[in-house]
Amino acid sequence: MSQAGGTLRVGLVQTRTPATHAAALAHVAPLVRQAIGQGAQFVLTPECTNVLQKDRAKLLPTLTALEDDPVVNGLRDIAAETGTWIDIGSALVRREDGKAANRQAVIDPTGAIVATYDKLHMFDVDLPTGETARESATYTPGERAVVVDTPLAKIGLTICYDMRFPALHRALALAGASVITAPAAFTRPTGEAHWDVLLRARAIETGSFVIAAAQGGFHEDGRGTWGRSIAIGPWGEVLGKLDHDEPGVLMADLDLAAADKARAAIPVLKNARPFTGP
Repeated sequence: MSQAGGTLRVGLVQTRTPATHAAALAHVAPLVRQAIGQGAQFVLTPECTNVLQKDRAKLLPTLTALEDDPVVNGLRDIAAETGTWIDIGSALVRREDGKAANRQAVIDPTGAIVATYDKLHMFDVDLPTGETARESATYTPGERAVVVDTPLAKIGLTICYDMRFPALHRALALAGASVITAPAAFTRPTGEAHWDVLLRARAIETGSFVIAAAQGGFHEDGRGTWGRSIAIGPWGEVLGKLDHDEPGVLMADLDLAAADKARAAIPVLKNARPFTGP
């Protein structure tokens, strides 16, 4: 189900994305270049890489189509210049129908966008802390799961809140993904409680690598995000982690053969059975 061997060096970029596109590009570009300078073959940035602004009235007029977004195009230029795969964990963009989308974009070493994924699950919650979120008020959810077949590995795409839905990850693994992305802008209360354990569970139950690049710290728009970017192996082992919420880069080496070994040892993808009830 996965590429059999080889080592993939990934760079996870942790950001504190500002509230304007120009400032966001100036913030993320040096971190992406740092990861590439440290040998990353595949760089993952967080959810909302291109802008973080929770005021809809301020945000929506600034959104463009994906191909017109200045942050997206700045990172496409870096990918082409350096010959590196860059996965923009998500960019907040305007859809073809004029609505907004939370969209992941995978860029190949020529600078071409070869795959996109719109976040499936909307974070509509009332937390015990009193914090509320209504992601569906701003964004239209996607309708399809996406696996990208790259020369490096087959990579399944998810975004943030998607990590709470095991069926999506199982579908990606069954479609051949050995690496699953989890870019995020996770809230601080839920991050402290659930971040590590959810990501490790998704890795264990699918026998996949899970790589999660995160937003971290307190942002211009007033929100706080958890940070703690992490890379997890298919046995659930933590391969690397940033134990803070400051901007930075996490490097990890993925031994791709480990996915097949984990799936052979505990073949849950094969052993699952249909059932009725209750």
